[in-house]
Amino acid sequence: MRTLKHTVSAAALAAAIATVPLAADAQSVLRLDEVAVGELDPAKATDFADTMLMFNAYDTLLLPAQGTGGLVPHLASDYSVDGNDFTFTLRDDVTFESGNPLTADDVVYSYDRLIALGQGFSHLFRDHVASVEAVDDNTVRFTLNAPYAPFLAALTRLQIVDSQTAMANELEGDYGERGDYAQAYLSANSAGTGAYTVTDHNPQELTLLARNDDYFIDIPEGAPDEVRLVYGLEGATVRTLMSRGEHDISSQWLAPEIIRALADRDDMHLFTESGTGGFYIKMNTQRAPLDDVHCRRALAHALDYDSVIALIQITDEVAQGVPANGPLPAGMLGANPDLPVPTRDMAAAQAELAQCAYDPGDQTIEISWIAEVPLEERFALLMQANFQELGFDTEVVRVPWALFTERVTQVDTTPHIGQVYVRATTPDPDALIYNMYHSDVAGTWQSTEWLNDPEVDALLEAGRSTIDQDERAQIYRDLGARLVELQPTIYAFDTQSVYVARGAVEAETLMGDGSNSYSLDGANFMFRHMDVQ
Repeated sequence: MRTLKHTVSAAALAAAIATVPLAADAQSVLRLDEVAVGELDPAKATDFADTMLMFNAYDTLLLPAQGTGGLVPHLASDYSVDGNDFTFTLRDDVTFESGNPLTADDVVYSYDRLIALGQGFSHLFRDHVASVEAVDDNTVRFTLNAPYAPFLAALTRLQIVDSQTAMANELEGDYGERGDYAQAYLSANSAGTGAYTVTDHNPQELTLLARNDDYFIDIPEGAPDEVRLVYGLEGATVRTLMSRGEHDISSQWLAPEIIRALADRDDMHLFTESGTGGFYIKMNTQRAPLDDVHCRRALAHALDYDSVIALIQITDEVAQGVPANGPLPAGMLGANPDLPVPTRDMAAAQAELAQCAYDPGDQTIEISWIAEVPLEERFALLMQANFQELGFDTEVVRVPWALFTERVTQVDTTPHIGQVYVRATTPDPDALIYNMYHSDVAGTWQSTEWLNDPEVDALLEAGRSTIDQDERAQIYRDLGARLVELQPTIYAFDTQSVYVARGAVEAETLMGDGSNSYSLDGANFMFRHMDVQ
């Protein structure tokens, strides 16, 4: 889920960009937008716009493999696994934007900094990694406390920072000899090995990036020389700018009707990303009447799934999602193809309701929708109509994102029904559903079901501790079946992000059937894979 924190009008955008000169030798510029405020510090970045910045300004030891869903070495030339020891050999041809060579000390510094600050994706490693050591200049070893299957996938979120540049810019702070751990510097400047370097950064409005011609991988000639990532453009502004040829790629959050209108133009086409998450209608399993599984199942049977999909249909061929059959999207490790795709079945809904301990006439169900995502209001109104057919009183409530994240920290204030988009933060099923369903993590925006089921907990823990991928796949298939049985969530659709792009812009990772895509949202926006005419 992302929060719309700041909106920029076309006039304000033009004024902001006008103050930043183009490089004298610039040949091509890519212009795109996202709704969230851009976080440039690798130890703090988590959101979609942040991910774009991270995968362009920084690099990681491993990357998701294009098209296969696996992992491939990137800053590492290779690696070996011996029990709980993971040893990486670094490439010897990589330099940071400062010109400093990449060494194992940079990997150790980047990891220590992430854990010390305790933000961003530090939770992927904390409690799992016992130590990280530089064996020599080109070798680094991670030692785990115990088997932890998602570890390699988690490394796609450990961006490597130029330790010499960072240490030279550390100010006084709370981290002993590390001072502020260069937080002030790294919130405004990049210090990575990436294919692009940040030349100007205003996290509320605009980030400018320039191509790094010293990158260790050849960058195709058609890739943009400069990139302008704008934050918080209003949908109407995006439509106007794109119609004038003054904007190249929209964010994924445009209303379907705006996407549809732009897609109808001959000079536009659509980019898509899919396979990493879903749209989840979450039911608070600790509040009556949804503490009764039969009541939850009744609501799930009553939902008009065809109308849900119709609301996200863009063209005859492209929609912002496809019908889901469980918690894991099709194509992800452990997705269970044997689970049926749910359909509206009022007879089944009435049969489940007959077994519910509550009289629907005595219950009011609060259906919330996130104020920053107007499409969710349409889903909420559809649910209201569907659930009232079962005899429930319903209340549709508009909740700003900041208030929603606060309300869900307590079971009694968590709405009966919440709607969220959740996507995997790494290319691993654990990164998608552990934080949704394990009882230890209830009370966040991802886990508003407040589920407490020993079998679910045991399967989630087995998925983490089992290394064999075939065994893990079966564990997650069993987990999917158990979650469908418990019905803490209505699985509305597997998400597909849809972006409008100017016809002259191509991106191999965002076009076609997905065979060239990365299995991690945001990684497909590596600008070195784009061609700007």
